[in-house]
Formats: sequence, C-alpha cells, structure tokens
Amino acid sequence: MNYEQKVHNEIATWERQLFKPPSWLERTSKTIGKRINDLIPPKVHNVMTATIKSIVRTALFGAEYTPQRPVQRTLSLELADQEAKRLFSLYQKVATAEGAGTGAGGIVLNIVDFPALIAIKMKFLFELAHNYGYDTKDFSERVFILKVFQMAFSGPEQRAKLLDSIKHWDTEKELGLSDTDYSKNMDWETFQKEYRDSIDFRKMLQMVPGIGAVAGAWANYTILEELGEAAMNAYRLRRLSEGR
Repeated sequence: MNYEQKVHNEIATWERQLFKPPSWLERTSKTIGKRINDLIPPKVHNVMTATIKSIVRTALFGAEYTPQRPVQRTLSLELADQEAKRLFSLYQKVATAEGAGTGAGGIVLNIVDFPALIAIKMKFLFELAHNYGYDTKDFSERVFILKVFQMAFSGPEQRAKLLDSIKHWDTEKELGLSDTDYSKNMDWETFQKEYRDSIDFRKMLQMVPGIGAVAGAWANYTILEELGEAAMNAYRLRRLSEGR
C-alpha cells in the first residue's frame, strides 16, 4: 500500500467517526451544557460572541496570526504530515499548559482562558496552512481556515455542510466572495453557540475547585486533539484532490 492509499483509508475512518451517533457521555454532556447556557445571563453570551467575533476578524483581516515560516510548497504529502504532527504536538502542549494554569486560578482566569485558547488554535491553523503549502496572505485561505475551525466544533448537520464545502473548495473559492461580504453575511451568534456548546462540559469542569488544573489541562488537550485531527484531514483532502 502506498502512502496516498494509506491517507485515503485514514480519512475514510475519520469521516465515519465524525458522523457516528453520539455516545451516552456526549449526549449527557450536551444536556448539561445546555442547562448551564440557559442559566448564563444574555450579557455574558454577548461578551462571548463579541470575543469570538473579534478574534475571527483578526484572523480574517489582520496579520497577527500570519506565520513567520515560509509557505512549504515543495514538501511531499508524507513529509507535510510528519511536520504537521510535530506542529500539533507543540501546540497541544502549549494549550494543555495554558489550561492547567488558568484552571488552577479560579473563575477569573478561566474567563481569560476562553480567548487565549481560541488564539492558540488560530495560530496552529495558520501554521498548518503554510506547512501544507497554502499561503495565508490569500483571503480565501483564511476563509478555509475558518471553515476548518467551524467544522471541528459544530453539530452533525453543520459539520456535514462544512465538510462538503472543504471537499469542493477549489470550486467554492472561485465564487469570489469579498472580505466585506463575508464578514457581513457571517452568522456570528450561531458560530459562537456551536463552538461554545462543543466545549461547555469540559470547560465547566475546569471551574470546579480542587480539580481545576487537571480538568483544564484535560479539556484543552482534548479540544486541540479534535481540532488537529479535523485540520490535518482537511488539508490532506485538498492535497489529494489536487494530486500533490
């Protein structure tokens, strides 16, 4: 079996896992998370929405997350995967340490953890794009990053739409949606709700006195794991579809 066939098989396994029915634990955590969200004042939800909107706008229109490393246009898929795993390991360690630190610091630091974790994930995704040969100075590549981010933390229906978009990205990116139109048409509230719902139960445990540091480290570790798997496979799909 050559390397490309191996990757095809791994992606097929990942897709099956992506759409398998939720486990008892996942259903329970979703229910608990919804109850928690219902108790959170609208003002807090508005702050969370504003935070996500600000960070995502920075990713789309700013230069803060643009990597220093050059775009790796000549790496084979196998070498790109090896480097992607190294990058993932590095960022997962950073996120885990950040979660442990804020988890040990009580509610105030847990509030700080929310934007910090998103920023870590955005930096990882921008690095990953360059690693697989895609220049993040191109606006369409930033939109692709955002779609990958959303896919990793969405419910099944939204996830299916985003995966289809990623699989047909070469066609979709030619539609030429401008940066202004994209920002105007973005459903920020749904974006933050899908993201928040996917991590609520884990981040809630981070606030429990006595276990905050351990829970915070575990939460960020698993959240990065989900993102890393989704992002790597999204870029592998693109490379395979382009025959490189």
